[in-house]
Amino acid sequence: MFRRFLFLVVGFLASANLFAQTVTITESAGWLESAYVKWQPVAGATSYNVYYTGGGFTNKKIDSPLIRSYGTYFRADVLGLKAGLYTLRVNPVVAGAEVAGAVTGSLTVEAHDRTGFCFANGRVPGAYKADGTPKDNAVILYITQNTKDKVSMDVTSANANPCVGLQAILDGFKKGKDARPLIVRLIGQITDLTYMLGGDIVIENANFATGYITMEGVGNDAVADGWGIRVKNASNIEIRNIGTMNCNSDEGDNIGLQQDNDYIWVHNCDYFYGNAGSDADQIKGDGALDCKKSTYVTFSYNHFWDSGKCNLLGLSEGTTAGLFISYHHNWYDHSDSRHPRVRFYSAHVYNNYYDGNAKYGVGSTMGSSVFVEANYFRNCKYPILTSMQGSDVYNETTQANDYANMPIFSSEDGGTIKAFNNYIIGQKRFVPYGTAGYPKPTVDFDAVVVANRADTIGKSIVSYQGANTYNNFDTNASVMYAYTPDSPEAARTKVMAYAGRVLGGDLKWTFNNAVDDASYAVNAELKAALTNYKTTLVSVQGDSAVVKDTTGTGGGTGTDTTHVQTSVVHNFTTAGKTSTYFTITGNLSTSKGTVTYQGLTLTQCLKIESTTIISFTTTQPTVLILVFNPEFVGKISINGVACTAVAGIVTQNLAAGAIQILKTDAANLFYMALSTPTALENTQTVKSMFFPNPVKSTLSVTSGATILKAEIYNLAGELVQKTETHAKTIDMSRLNKGKYLVKAYTDEGLVQQIILK
Repeated sequence: MFRRFLFLVVGFLASANLFAQTVTITESAGWLESAYVKWQPVAGATSYNVYYTGGGFTNKKIDSPLIRSYGTYFRADVLGLKAGLYTLRVNPVVAGAEVAGAVTGSLTVEAHDRTGFCFANGRVPGAYKADGTPKDNAVILYITQNTKDKVSMDVTSANANPCVGLQAILDGFKKGKDARPLIVRLIGQITDLTYMLGGDIVIENANFATGYITMEGVGNDAVADGWGIRVKNASNIEIRNIGTMNCNSDEGDNIGLQQDNDYIWVHNCDYFYGNAGSDADQIKGDGALDCKKSTYVTFSYNHFWDSGKCNLLGLSEGTTAGLFISYHHNWYDHSDSRHPRVRFYSAHVYNNYYDGNAKYGVGSTMGSSVFVEANYFRNCKYPILTSMQGSDVYNETTQANDYANMPIFSSEDGGTIKAFNNYIIGQKRFVPYGTAGYPKPTVDFDAVVVANRADTIGKSIVSYQGANTYNNFDTNASVMYAYTPDSPEAARTKVMAYAGRVLGGDLKWTFNNAVDDASYAVNAELKAALTNYKTTLVSVQGDSAVVKDTTGTGGGTGTDTTHVQTSVVHNFTTAGKTSTYFTITGNLSTSKGTVTYQGLTLTQCLKIESTTIISFTTTQPTVLILVFNPEFVGKISINGVACTAVAGIVTQNLAAGAIQILKTDAANLFYMALSTPTALENTQTVKSMFFPNPVKSTLSVTSGATILKAEIYNLAGELVQKTETHAKTIDMSRLNKGKYLVKAYTDEGLVQQIILK
């Protein structure tokens, strides 16, 4: 019964401009579990529908907020795709109806690299499945500069519902009682929110083992401008495809794992300068991506743009047991130090690209065990350091160790670094254990370089300060994960292609190696570009105060039970009786008045007389719209059924087969359209329906769902009432008698129905 209502509901929305321009696609590509398309604006288009085919779906419609205008072009990004081949189709909506569009060529979508400690023990952090599609029953929130403080949803066990604003919603998940996977999608440049926690957006879920949260950017220009992201007391969290810049350094890091976290994955983010802090070492901002008191963590495919302090790892854990983290395929692009700087942890650092680093690369302290494997070091001053020994304390002028004045990065006890298959060029100094030509190389070494990946380090090799040993976590099958490392050269190529946001992000910058390799000063030009950064985003389709979708079907799209594709239209003003679809017999007239419908001015009609016949054949269920003079309230015969016009419009649900339209009452027909609901088998069934129908004043939802927002349209397609509410009912008392389309966004999904008042 509900599907029947859907057919009735959507029909009146269809119309088309036969003279609309075609879509010109200017760019399209597949990316990591996503794809995008760009096109030129189409004259007369009020919006666009974008579909994808592939991954088990055919013409699957994407959510409206994924479609954005940049003035001279539009762009749509499709998220949550499994690896494979896809095409994207763009259809303009002109005068309320979808018209012909264009399709991209075949696009290759690749899978994210899901290796590292965060995937240990069968975990898949974040609200996406291992194949890249959204987890079942995931909730998707779209956050724009407009909606950041207005987005609303109910969260299980929140202190008060609805939760309004991004941080309030995340506060609702803090108790770890809501089991729905949550995907937060940031769109465009987003500055400080009204409600934050210490200048940050904070994600926590009480280490809920079956809770999952992903915070991600849409496209190549999602920016957290002026604020950071902090994770604490959380499990199964993913952060990806976000550019972070201009953070308040006195408040914290670009992104930071603060305490008591596990199974955290941060990847494909861009880290730019923060604002200078009060400390001398905060001239470029505080930490870019730090981690403390957390385990089973992976930081991968991130791009650090001249960051002063990239990755501090560990603080006051006080133990080396049970702390595991992976750093792989990160681009340390002229950044200075802490790549990472490690206390306590067992850290696997592999396949990273060290690209002109003025201070040092990897540093080990406080009994940490660090496996540095297959990295590419280009002009990194000190590629690998162990605290208080080797290159860390060596004074080249005096040719002796200076423990008081020379420590480069720490005065703490040392750890131990195992190194294998690294490519190192342009360094100032690097001392492998036991290598001749260096003073005391079995004591003052930087790392133990092994001949084979599976080699272990014996307990006889200890750090000079603290006598700490290597724990061989990387050869312990009960601890280590499966992975296949790239060669250093292949890793460098892959990092340069994939690190950071989609296709390198929207802020392009090229460093001058001759200057920037050795400099750790602020790059004045880059700093100015960041301070003055302004998005080129003009608008987000459907951008409104409440943006909420749920999905269980994959493909990164929300439930859309009302999408229609206009298959055929006939405008008697422009086409007369000529049609390749309809067979039309009757007389035309230009003296029956003028009708305005969906932005069209209609001046010629077909007179509905005893001799008038319109016939056609449909191959699938169809919605028929007939547009008469607005004062017409008579009847017309459609396959023998007398259908009554409301305000001059007849909307009728048709079964597949032969259709014939004949006179019942004399009338003047100006316009016809056929619309077919698309892919209903792929949509979620909305159980809620309105009652009573007909209604006198108050409309309710049968299931008792909470209505978040409601829109009411007359059958001419005009919005006559809009309410933003959090109630169980809708007040229709102020509306005149007639038929209306009620469209309500509820906490159970989207509900639409024709209502008679």
